Amino acid sequence: MPSERLLPPLAQLLAFEAAARHRSFSAAAAALGTSQPAVSQRIAALEGALGVTLFQRTPRGVAPTPEGAGLFAALREGLDVVEAAVAKTRIERRRRSLTVATDFGFAAFWLLPRLASLRETAPDLDVRVMTAQGELDLHREPVDVLIAFGPAEWPGCAAEPLFPEIVLAICAPGLLERHGPPTAPAALAALPLLHLEAGDGRRWLDWPGFLAALGCPPAGRGEHGLTINNYPLLIQAALAGQGVALGWRPLVDDLLASGQLRPAWGEPIVTERGYHLVHANRRDGSSEVRLFQRWLLGEVARASAA
Repeated sequence: MPSERLLPPLAQLLAFEAAARHRSFSAAAAALGTSQPAVSQRIAALEGALGVTLFQRTPRGVAPTPEGAGLFAALREGLDVVEAAVAKTRIERRRRSLTVATDFGFAAFWLLPRLASLRETAPDLDVRVMTAQGELDLHREPVDVLIAFGPAEWPGCAAEPLFPEIVLAICAPGLLERHGPPTAPAALAALPLLHLEAGDGRRWLDWPGFLAALGCPPAGRGEHGLTINNYPLLIQAALAGQGVALGWRPLVDDLLASGQLRPAWGEPIVTERGYHLVHANRRDGSSEVRLFQRWLLGEVARASAA
């Protein structure tokens, strides 16, 4: 295979294609933004290089010869392919993208069920969701925004509160039928408890903290307990009746409303922590971040009102 394509100059081919398409050298010149003599010269040079006549004169202009008609058909097909590829490239360049990082629970129970609304609002926005149970750092991760849990302290970033930490003890209805509803914090602590493993320190309310807030000594992780490091899996264990879990609102609101889970203890615990929308502290933030910010805050307001 030759190292270079054996083609006439592109300017000559484009002049020929335009003249064959418009059946006029003058119209071809207008379409190409050049002069009629320039088009005539390029076509004459192409005919000389190929050794054939490409056009014949007609009362209304020019018409391709049989050789010209064959070349025109091939050029039109090739240029159509190139034009389609260029249009696709332009569309893909115009598409916007946004990477959102959050924890497993918020992604599974709150964010993903609502992303269809974002796609309706911004159909040209490609959203990538990253999840991790541990703490995420906006400065070190390749993300645009974080939906992060913790105190309202994010150095070098802007943090907007979304939901406070409101925690309930929840379980499947069948577990309460087997053990009976607890009538005191100590009775709650005696039930099989499902623990969420933090992995990087105590960032959210755990069972010792929850029971301490109720005035009960901390519960150990005895033979009846179960520890899981993934919140959606922990909720699956609660749904299966394997124990009592701590449920963060609004993540578990739908499960409570449907009756799949029930409060095992009616008194919730509220802390100063919560979910925040965290993004770079810059006034000139990207339009994608601003769009996502408006959409998310609107969804939060609707959820809070409901």
